[in-house]
Amino acid sequence: MAGHPYSSFTRHHEHFDAIVIGSGMGGLSVSAMLAKAGKKVLMLEQHYILGGYTHLFRRRGYAWDVGLHYVGQVHIPGTFLNKAFRYITNEQLKWSPLDDIYDRAVFGDKEYVFPRGKENLRAQFKEYFPAAEDQVSIDAYFTLLEEVEHIGVGYYIEKALPVFLSKLIGPKLRSKVFKYSDRTTLEVLRSLTKNEQLIGVLTAQYGDYGLQPAESSFYMHALLANHYMDGAGYPVGGAGSIAETVVPVIEAAGGTALHQVRVTNIIVEQNKAIGVKLADGKTIYADNIISDAGIHNTYHKLLPAEVAKQHHLEEQLQQLSPSGAHMGLYVGIKDTPENLHLPKCNYWIFPNEYNHELNQQRYENLDATLPVSYVSFPAAKDPDSQKHHPGRSTVEVIIIVPYDWFKQWEGTEWRKRGEEYQQMKARMAEKMFADLYRVAPQLKGKVDYFDISSPLSTKKFTDHPFGEIYGIAHTPKRFRQAFLRPQTPVKNLYLTGQDVMIASIAGGLMGGLLCASAILHKNMMGVIKKSIQ
Repeated sequence: MAGHPYSSFTRHHEHFDAIVIGSGMGGLSVSAMLAKAGKKVLMLEQHYILGGYTHLFRRRGYAWDVGLHYVGQVHIPGTFLNKAFRYITNEQLKWSPLDDIYDRAVFGDKEYVFPRGKENLRAQFKEYFPAAEDQVSIDAYFTLLEEVEHIGVGYYIEKALPVFLSKLIGPKLRSKVFKYSDRTTLEVLRSLTKNEQLIGVLTAQYGDYGLQPAESSFYMHALLANHYMDGAGYPVGGAGSIAETVVPVIEAAGGTALHQVRVTNIIVEQNKAIGVKLADGKTIYADNIISDAGIHNTYHKLLPAEVAKQHHLEEQLQQLSPSGAHMGLYVGIKDTPENLHLPKCNYWIFPNEYNHELNQQRYENLDATLPVSYVSFPAAKDPDSQKHHPGRSTVEVIIIVPYDWFKQWEGTEWRKRGEEYQQMKARMAEKMFADLYRVAPQLKGKVDYFDISSPLSTKKFTDHPFGEIYGIAHTPKRFRQAFLRPQTPVKNLYLTGQDVMIASIAGGLMGGLLCASAILHKNMMGVIKKSIQ
């Protein structure tokens, strides 16, 4: 894919308008927006592939996505997310819609489908729950979703305002969101209904932000539910198409994207970020330093300790908790998605128990029943998959796991963690295969290859301390933290990505948009709306 090897980087490029640390969705989007605004950008990625959680990885002729499984609204012309992706890719990225039923939730042997379209979804839920009191609860639930859909603009605009202005009017701009963000998802839904089965189905997609309803902010749940209300899309060519279409935009505007380049320190002088130091000792300077490495890595690892202490940044980090860790099962089969009857949808698979909190409480050890599994078929979702990998199909199963189960192998080398570690992964893979065969029994006996990732794999490639995929946990407390914004207490140091906004590919992109708006002193949402019809 596009992107330069480190060896091509020459000394006459050593000062930039902006250095971006990390090439996830937040790094890609802010780099493209700054580059298109005439800024000279250098984007640095420690991994051997650009794209962060949007990248593909390949094994033995197969390719899987690692973090992008579906995105809402992007497949619908006229939506802002559709326009934003068109803007940062110069119209080169295309999206393929999933099936009209884009999500399916399985509890025991009962399946519940999520069709695209608000009224279709409402009607479907009412068909599953015909009791009069449930019908009233379902209507009340959709009314709440509609209320949340229209109250978040001020909350996010405030994040891009200059700090002095934010202190002046920020509390008022944020206040409407707190009505919904201060309560947990479970608390809100139990105020609408006593039917635990209905609550279980309404919250079946909680894995999309990695926090069960008893702990997650209802505001996050409502954003997620609204995001997928009209179905979802998948990048044509696979998840890696995002970086493959964004990087040329950066380069065409005079920017540079480098992979396998690790930033070890942000250089700060007189409380001003002026450059970065690389693992090989090289230093590179820029007018602005932007971190897409996550707030924890930025404040705890990249900034000098004395700077973090000066601004009490460790105290800020203590107000945050990490999102859940995960394992992934990546399956390859020598046959086409059509022959295997693989759908363009996702499955959320649960035990025969609708109380997600109870499922989680029972998940105490390796022998316990998985509280939730997510199953996806990337080869079926991508209309170009047979062009690039003819006669092959891919499947993914993702589960949430406690990071503590893997702590004993911290410090060991990737793919060399020992027999006990491999046995543990094999035991978890057996459970994941069992859930896969619950919804796709036709795949039994046809697996050609599979691989398993653990939270330690995520930690290696992202530096996230607990192998978390969604950054900061989306608790009610998270949405009260006014410091989660692009500007930092260090002059010319900015944050981008999902920690600035919310989890998801869309959240990462919008985090980049807010960061670009703050640096350029320009409303990038307005710029995009005017530029893309």
